[in-house]
Amino acid sequence: MRLLDKEYLKRPYYGSRRMTLALQKKGYQVNRKRVQRLMRRMGIEAIYPKPRTTTHGPEKRIYPYLLRDLTIRRPDQVWAADITYIPLQQGFLYLVAILDWFSRYVIGWRLSNCLEGSFCLECLAEALQYSRPEIFNSDQGVQFTSEAFTSQLLQSGVAISMDGRGRALDNVFVERLWRTLKYEEVYLKDYMTCSETESNLAEYFWFYDNERPHSALENRTPAEVYTEGKNRKKSRAVTIECH
Repeated sequence: MRLLDKEYLKRPYYGSRRMTLALQKKGYQVNRKRVQRLMRRMGIEAIYPKPRTTTHGPEKRIYPYLLRDLTIRRPDQVWAADITYIPLQQGFLYLVAILDWFSRYVIGWRLSNCLEGSFCLECLAEALQYSRPEIFNSDQGVQFTSEAFTSQLLQSGVAISMDGRGRALDNVFVERLWRTLKYEEVYLKDYMTCSETESNLAEYFWFYDNERPHSALENRTPAEVYTEGKNRKKSRAVTIECH
């Protein structure tokens, strides 16, 4: 599963057939049926346009993608969320994170040992206590399309945006976060327990937000850009009355 995760980061358009061939070329004796089973367990699938073969129930409303041709000019204009797989020595965990698009600042994150939606709801609730976006973007996963999740956003006055099916670039900044996190932290270590994983991720996310410079941010940190933008927004909202 760890090898599949690494291959998926590099080639998210690989389906089970190509994943199987890639592992076999590296000397691993694995058949396609096992790769398919593990990919389903990890919650990953090839990213490419494909026909819609399932229908959503009445509580699974799909919202339109709102970010096409949108210029991101300020913090809290757009938040994005996604889920990824974190390998342990024995087993794995799922990680959800909420990212501010303008600053790349990680607003919140949560770990879980299953893909049920409760850890995503907890992450969202904590993030909304911190601030509130104008638009919230995610994929069409059941964790984000559930009535419990979308109603929390709507009650907070947040517009909901969802990626098109099979579109690799609709949530590109979160995908870049996963790649950075895994190559700079996860793959360099060999987590054994949930508590160890949580502790190490907490340290890394603090480093990512507060110390790691981003070339796309003119070598500033996400925290610097996020805070500066928030302060500028507050100063514009101040009205000075002359008497």
